[in-house]
Amino acid sequence: MTRSPGDSGDRILLAHGAGGSLMHRLIRELLLKYLDSPELAPLDDAAELRIEGDRLAFSTDSFVVKPLFFPGGDIGSLAVSGTVNDLLMKGARPAYLSLGLVLEEGLPIADLARILESIQRTSQAAEVSVVTGDTKVVPRGEADGVFINTAGIGSILPETNVGGSNARPGDAVIVSGGIGEHGIAVMTERNGLKLGGDIASDAAPLNRVVLPILERFGGAVHVLRDPTRGGVAASLNEIADASHVEIALEESAVPVREQVNAVCELLGFDPLYVPCEGRFLAVVDGAVADGVVELLRAELDCPLATRIGEVSPSDAGLVQLHTTSGGRRILDMPAGELLPRIC
Repeated sequence: MTRSPGDSGDRILLAHGAGGSLMHRLIRELLLKYLDSPELAPLDDAAELRIEGDRLAFSTDSFVVKPLFFPGGDIGSLAVSGTVNDLLMKGARPAYLSLGLVLEEGLPIADLARILESIQRTSQAAEVSVVTGDTKVVPRGEADGVFINTAGIGSILPETNVGGSNARPGDAVIVSGGIGEHGIAVMTERNGLKLGGDIASDAAPLNRVVLPILERFGGAVHVLRDPTRGGVAASLNEIADASHVEIALEESAVPVREQVNAVCELLGFDPLYVPCEGRFLAVVDGAVADGVVELLRAELDCPLATRIGEVSPSDAGLVQLHTTSGGRRILDMPAGELLPRIC
């Protein structure tokens, strides 16, 4: 594979799983070399499958978050929410999940029961069923308690065509709420940091928010993306690159809660690169953008939903940030590992 700053050359690094440039290079130059298919090639959050005329979305995700329990959630709720949301980002109504558990010898049964109860509760909230699964146990010291894999399937809504390459000049970029909360909640809990404030993960299934938007605005919704690893910056770079457009982002419009911003300033993080697990980005026809924001705020309990950017023609696939100081800078794809094992 092509070398880049921080690349070990012949060894996997934590940064290869961070959602940034190293992960994308690993996928494009190695994984797709052996596993390419028309369904995989778009590299969306879920694949679109056509079976006897039906349009289905299929997705899978693995979860290695550390710690297992954190403010606002745990590995169980995160596993369900993550896969449900990936299906929604393809314009699908989630229906069924699989559940794979890798358990470490010595894990307290009480912890496993707590995780399973969380999976049950979150599945019910998302209106999905766990219909198949697998369990493996590895020796003590060979896993951090529990690793989880979930796969999901759902039906793509009629009149929708959502994909990362569908952003068009004239579109608007909307975010559904405050960013960075999941990443900061997990990081502070992992490191035992008591920084004041009340920061909890935003991890949650997004059915009740995304489906009404798709049902009301249909084909005017061009791209949906949940900004997990690499945060908003990585997601917008993926969209700009796949769609061959430029995205201009207004820093002053991006909603960041005061507590999250304070921790980011203290530790030197940029909130735009900090993962979310219960927020989404929508790239929509500019003519309906205000209506989408109004629906989110007035009816779907998303008071911080905001129009944060615009799409313009460009083959460069760049994301520009208009800063609060009046300047401009390129918002690059993250290159290293900011927050490992965040999901």
